[in-house]
Amino acid sequence: MRTRVKICGFTRVDDAVYAAYAGVDAIGLVFYPPSPRHVNIDTAIKIVKALPAFVTVVALFVDEQENVIREVLRHVPIDCLQFHGNESAATCRIYNKRYIKAVSMQQDTDISALAAHYHDAAGLLLDTYHPGAKGGTGHQFDWSLIPKLRPLPIILAGGLDADNARLAVHTVRPYALDVSSGVESQKGIKDQLKTSAFLKEVIEGDKIIV
Repeated sequence: MRTRVKICGFTRVDDAVYAAYAGVDAIGLVFYPPSPRHVNIDTAIKIVKALPAFVTVVALFVDEQENVIREVLRHVPIDCLQFHGNESAATCRIYNKRYIKAVSMQQDTDISALAAHYHDAAGLLLDTYHPGAKGGTGHQFDWSLIPKLRPLPIILAGGLDADNARLAVHTVRPYALDVSSGVESQKGIKDQLKTSAFLKEVIEGDKIIV
């Protein structure tokens, strides 16, 4: 199985377009104002309009009000929602959109229980726990916490870059990798060389599995 790649936190049109043509499967747009990668609706519209066909657009929210999310959906063609806070499964479902639930991994995280609770999610995104940040920390968590039995597709995030992408694919065998800071020159600014190198390493990791 080919490992999919999502790059999250685009703030510029050119960066997203480059990633799309380089072979990324999905781009993430962050609608969380405290984040340095936050985009407003106008910028999001410009980014999405510039993308070629067959690139999935994921909108990231953190414990956001329903009216705010619906306003984004009203104006921006979003394919999938990503909930990065403490949203319940019921909250995730009300938009009638495919959704991903992010999980901050800790020693006592019960993936099976979470998969049962968010049973209709398109995937669980496993990220590094940080008390003061919601993703994009650039730190890796202990991959041994990820169970072998996975009721839902696993999207691996947290401290990924070109140096460990191949190992991540070979060791974890996730459905997808999600990278943000690992392909940046600075927060919110994607680096083309790092983007290409990351995608190349994922391809090489898939070859190891085959």
